[in-house]
Amino acid sequence: MLDRFKNFWQGVVLAPVIDLLIRLGVSPDVVTLVGTLGVSAGALVFFPQGMLLTGVLVITAFVFSDLVDGAMARKTGRVSVFGNFFDSTLDRIGDGAIFGGLVLYFAGPGDSVLYTSLTLYCLVMGAVTSYARAKAESLGLQAKGGLAERADRLVAILVMTGLSAIFGLPWLMHLTIWVLAAASTETVVRRVLMVRRQALALDQEPRPGVS
Repeated sequence: MLDRFKNFWQGVVLAPVIDLLIRLGVSPDVVTLVGTLGVSAGALVFFPQGMLLTGVLVITAFVFSDLVDGAMARKTGRVSVFGNFFDSTLDRIGDGAIFGGLVLYFAGPGDSVLYTSLTLYCLVMGAVTSYARAKAESLGLQAKGGLAERADRLVAILVMTGLSAIFGLPWLMHLTIWVLAAASTETVVRRVLMVRRQALALDQEPRPGVS
């Protein structure tokens, strides 16, 4: 969802912040690093203590760095291969921290073996979703699509965790975790099958020197 509305956020809401950081000479990579540290701290400090709403608010304050750093790089002409790699790598850390924090919550004050396990499953499948696409692209194949894109997973879990804390309705978060577990499974399976079809087609192509 953030991806779908990023032009609005970057061009209107976050534009003053982007311009200020550029004038101050802040590097996009620094914004990426600070954003990841903020997201990780919000998740791993507050969630395990049962402070779900505080954690969500802190994470939300920093998660927009994912939109700011890219816009800064493009506006200043500092787009680089390393910047792309750095941003993608730290995204995985932030994602792991959010779901890892929820795992610690359910293992602690949330007191649920079921949701500890299910949230851990979402954490692992989220990582596999990203890995499947990256590995496919490294082989010259495509593995996009699925119900559980990264931005959608983050928006869903943060919004529903926040609402469950505000209204005292834990089932909102529980339902979201079930949905994400199913959607992540569908996404991984779809990407594996997508790559399998492409790989089989390549394997059937005649190879030079082979009769």
